[in-house]
Amino acid sequence: MKYVVFYESGPDVLTLAPQHFPAHQARLRDFHARGLLLMVGTFGDPVKEGSMAIFSTREGAEEFVGGDPFVLNGVVSSWTLREWNEVLAP
Repeated sequence: MKYVVFYESGPDVLTLAPQHFPAHQARLRDFHARGLLLMVGTFGDPVKEGSMAIFSTREGAEEFVGGDPFVLNGVVSSWTLREWNEVLAP
C-alpha cells in the first residue's frame, strides 16, 4: 500500500510559491532521505491541476502535510490523502 497526497493550488500560488519553496524543498529532501517520500511532482499545469506526492506510509504523508510550508502559508488551498494499491510493487 502506498499513500498519495493530491494538492490543489491556492489562488495566490504564483506569488506565494517562490517565497516558500526553499523551506518546502528542504522538507521534500528530508522526507525522501528518510524513505517516506517516494515520488513528487506537479501536473502539466500546476496552477490549474496542482501536484501530487507518493509516500510509503500514511503517517509519513500526514506528518509531511502537517508541517509543509506550502500548506501552512496558503500556497495549497486544499489537499487529499488517498490509499493506493500499486500493482507493480515488488
